[in-house]
Amino acid sequence: MPTLSHWINGQTVTASTDPRLGDLTNPATGKTTGQVALGSRTTVESAISAAAEAFPAWRDTSLAKRTSILFNFRELLNARKQELAEIITAEHGKVVSDALGEVSRGQEVVEFACGIAHQLKGSHTENASTNIDVHSLRQPLGVSAIISPFNFPAMVPMWFFPVAIATGNTVVLKPSEKDPSAANWLAELWTEAGLPDGVFNVVHGDKEAVDTILASPDVASVSFVGSTPIAKYVYENGTATGKRVQALGGAKNHMMVLPDADLDLAADAAVNAGYGAAGERCMAISVVVAVDTIADELVAKIAERTRTLRVGDGAEEPDMGPLVTAAHRDKVAGYIDAGVESGATLVLDGRENSQAEGFFLNPTLFDDVTTDMSIYTDEIFGPVLAVVRVPSYDEGIELINANPYGNGTAIFTNDGGAARRYENEIEGGMIGVNVPIPVPVGYYSFGGWKNSLFGDTHAYGAEGVHFFTRGKVVTSRWLDPSHGGLNLGFPTND
Repeated sequence: MPTLSHWINGQTVTASTDPRLGDLTNPATGKTTGQVALGSRTTVESAISAAAEAFPAWRDTSLAKRTSILFNFRELLNARKQELAEIITAEHGKVVSDALGEVSRGQEVVEFACGIAHQLKGSHTENASTNIDVHSLRQPLGVSAIISPFNFPAMVPMWFFPVAIATGNTVVLKPSEKDPSAANWLAELWTEAGLPDGVFNVVHGDKEAVDTILASPDVASVSFVGSTPIAKYVYENGTATGKRVQALGGAKNHMMVLPDADLDLAADAAVNAGYGAAGERCMAISVVVAVDTIADELVAKIAERTRTLRVGDGAEEPDMGPLVTAAHRDKVAGYIDAGVESGATLVLDGRENSQAEGFFLNPTLFDDVTTDMSIYTDEIFGPVLAVVRVPSYDEGIELINANPYGNGTAIFTNDGGAARRYENEIEGGMIGVNVPIPVPVGYYSFGGWKNSLFGDTHAYGAEGVHFFTRGKVVTSRWLDPSHGGLNLGFPTND
């Protein structure tokens, strides 16, 4: 049975200090397909050392050279993205077309990073005082660690490492041990693109690896995506050791539907956003807030569409694939049990499925959900959609803003005034107007509010550039001119 090892300093590394192994499974069959080495403290420290040693030379590499490597990476990824998507499906379970979409959204950040020279331009003031000039610049931090979740094994790391690398940092990526193969594939692609050894490293592992990263004095920054309790843990322990930390946590994303909305559009959106990737998205819609007057009709339309969904092996292009592990499937099924016990109306029961193998759970729809039920309060991370009924817009806003999470939310309406008021009044980081999953494009920034984000900086875009760099202001005075001599050649980008 194959064992996935680490990628350190430009090559695969099998460490004798890693006695622990984790199983890799195909969620569609439930069968073990391989194992992954769980990095010890010694192994993780070796990856950090490799990144630290590579940093000075990479920091001093010209912007022209850095961006040429990024362009190479982009072209290679475009040519081979189908291969990466199939790797993701085999370990995560999502439908191949969905995995391709994940790669494309990550590629947006690569393309943003290809234009990093514009983002790194400083300012200059001539003669701020007599014969004194002032200018500003942004410089990289050093070793940047990325701790990414299982649900987007390619896209989430690509939220961070293109910008980190483009701005002159070196990277240590610790992917989820549930579906880690995509990380190694990306590392090999970076080497093929011409990235110097040690600039991009991958270590596999669990809490021991995370704690080693958080404690290391050589790690300058940590980017994390995962559950809120772990995000808080990473933020508190990372900042305690002087690191810059952006820790993106959990979510409970609401979609409010007003009486004037196009209910067919709203129902389509609820199904797409609630059950896509089996609900294993941090931006999935898990709560539909329906105004009472249209709630019955909306629930009926959602149920009608949900019954048509085909569930199966993601490699065969159904509508929805399995959940990532048996344990996670059983946990989500436990929430369905709890919803029934708490008195919610079970419109569609996902526990009723005909799959003999694999980690499958069919789409589940609850109506008449109240805010004290666990299916409302907890981030389930599965294909469970809850409908909460409210008397009016005002009660809906109050309910959404009272939730401890503030990642993404959406409103469906044809009333421009209501939409504009929603944008202003809602307490969340990403808002959709007739758009159910408002993940920003690569040149904006991704991140929530409240318990959905620990730290002050969102991912990618301009905020990402600021996270991976720090500012410096130089005040200078030159009394004597200097000459560079004669050179009649055309300037080159060296």
